[in-house]
Amino acid sequence: MRHVFFCVDGHTAGNPVRLVAGGAPPLLGATMAERRTDFQQRYDWIRTSLCFEPRGHDMMSGGFLYPPTRADCDVGILFIETSGCLPMCGHGTIGLVTFGLECGLIHPRTSGSLRIEVPAGIIDVTYQMEGNRVTSVRLINVPSYLAARDLVIEVPGLGPLKIDVSYGGNYYAIVEPQPGYPGLDELDARRLVDLSRRVRASAQQAIEPVHPFEPTIRGVSHVLWTDAPTAPDATARNAVFYGNSAIDRSPCGTGTSARMAQLAARGRLERGEPFVHESYIGSRFIGRIEDEVQLGPFDAIVPSIEGSAISSGFNTIWVDREDPFWEGFQVG
Repeated sequence: MRHVFFCVDGHTAGNPVRLVAGGAPPLLGATMAERRTDFQQRYDWIRTSLCFEPRGHDMMSGGFLYPPTRADCDVGILFIETSGCLPMCGHGTIGLVTFGLECGLIHPRTSGSLRIEVPAGIIDVTYQMEGNRVTSVRLINVPSYLAARDLVIEVPGLGPLKIDVSYGGNYYAIVEPQPGYPGLDELDARRLVDLSRRVRASAQQAIEPVHPFEPTIRGVSHVLWTDAPTAPDATARNAVFYGNSAIDRSPCGTGTSARMAQLAARGRLERGEPFVHESYIGSRFIGRIEDEVQLGPFDAIVPSIEGSAISSGFNTIWVDREDPFWEGFQVG
């Protein structure tokens, strides 16, 4: 059987985004979180087919647009990438909203704003347009918090390393410069991938954070390496590892949220203060703490992220079960 998917391809701040505009499977569930679980159980082959080689690559990410399950939302989003079916994806949201608006696939009830249901919760979005082009998207992310601080893990090849674990829609092991990690300029992408795998494995052995209200969101899935910015008007720089071999080309929306939550908890970032975050390739998101809230027992922030995306073309992909690699594959 041949399954056909019509896609809009592009990128957000350099990291790929694939909006699957045609071919989304019908999902069961009363919320986007339940739909995510249904997708993982019955349709994860669609994610691997579209994100893994030979139809994707290590950095591939994207998602589907669905009718929301809530009357107060404009659209629902289900995210896919090489690392899995994520609860939330910031760069993905910016890209999917941009492509959806530009192609007439999203119809906001109020021009310039959207309320979006994602598996991690509800996010509010504002956007700017010039003609038919979306020039910027700003999202109010889900509440984010520091889950663990000063956790010492043993990393093969590095020795002891001190990390924080923070949540911004996904859980991040955050590594700041220290004796075992001199900074990003000392590590090329291949070395970062190798070390990130070790850091994540050690972090997963040490801790399994669980979201206080959504138990399906659990465990350290990403590693965020921090450093000083390269530009004088930026605040910080990072490199985010996800999946099996990916370094995020964007500053990472949920990663930026997790980083701001960590800095706020440590008294190093104030509410309303601009947080200009550089990626591994120098692209930027602008973050800000919009509010301070309680997330169950945790002190949390409500972060916002602003960025832009560029569409690069349409892509009709079919997956044929006679293809020996119809489910996709990864190397390394």
